[in-house]
Amino acid sequence: MLYFLYLLREDFIVFNVFKYITFRSFGAGVTAFLISLVLGAKFVDFLSKKQFKENIREDGPPGHKAKAGTPTMGGIFIVLAIVISTVLWVNLTFEILWLVLLFTIGYGAIGFADDWLKLRYGKGMRAKVKFLLQVIVALFFILLLLNEKKGFTMSLRIDEVAYFPFTSVVFPFLKKAVFDLGWFYVPFAITVLVGASNSVNLTDGLDGLAIGSIAIATATYIIFAYLSGHAEFSRYLQIPYISEGGELAVFLSAVGGACLGFLWYNSHPAEVFMGDVGSLSLGAAVGVVALVIKQEILLVVVGGLFVMEAISVIVQVISFKLTGKRVFRMAPLHHHFELNGWPESKVVVRFWIISVVLSLVALSTLKLR
Repeated sequence: MLYFLYLLREDFIVFNVFKYITFRSFGAGVTAFLISLVLGAKFVDFLSKKQFKENIREDGPPGHKAKAGTPTMGGIFIVLAIVISTVLWVNLTFEILWLVLLFTIGYGAIGFADDWLKLRYGKGMRAKVKFLLQVIVALFFILLLLNEKKGFTMSLRIDEVAYFPFTSVVFPFLKKAVFDLGWFYVPFAITVLVGASNSVNLTDGLDGLAIGSIAIATATYIIFAYLSGHAEFSRYLQIPYISEGGELAVFLSAVGGACLGFLWYNSHPAEVFMGDVGSLSLGAAVGVVALVIKQEILLVVVGGLFVMEAISVIVQVISFKLTGKRVFRMAPLHHHFELNGWPESKVVVRFWIISVVLSLVALSTLKLR
């Protein structure tokens, strides 16, 4: 919305700044942070008065019993901050921006329904129903995306630009490693989107862990989105050129700002939990941008922490079903370290450090091609 103020630049030169991605990214981040900060205080009080409080697992780490009664569903104000800031700062003439925003809201709605059922009836959605809804929303988005985006360009050499169908995937660290999956891209993309959202959901078990880690991943993808939307940078770095990439950087800045605003209340000891409404929507937001800017494979590196958390759960379940024994003292992985004697704050900070290192590894792929 504010983007169109640059049209007044001939009369007021100061409005020319609204044309620049960098300025609007900064504005979106700050706006989302402030909205999240202001709404957070009001939501914490509201959720407390309405008794929207977290139920703590009986079989969880002993130290978590003190968290019983902490307000949950704080992800509502994260999503609101993202939506308001995005609408204010991006160029909404790009249809993909609307698709990305609606997809994020869609996953947030699934999380909201699950949270509400837990609070109202003591039990959330059946896992199969929740998974099916995620697949349906993801499939709907992917079909709309493929209808909107037929392909993308990419420089295989500095002086050579090639066109690839949008159903292609690009492998980092390798030159000219672009493979067209055809219609197999649909199940691949569904796996990326559903996997990204659920892995963030599994990581959300300690104060500040998931929100801090997703903020780091978001910052990394802001850089990739900005570079992919710049024709010269994308050609020089030999990454896919996506014309909407710059606007997606603005969207991700709003996501990052909202995350930092929520961390203000979610840092240890947490005053509020995000709930599924927050974790599913945030995972979806990063996953969907990775999909649009053709950096899906790189998500395994950037979100390596989330991948480890998800794998720990899968390994634990398979091991217990096949052998009756557990590989970890408790899954997801962060609880294993807690039960090994690590203080909660130490687990969180060390996992953040892992996220930063993985993000740096991902950024190194910009030159290692």
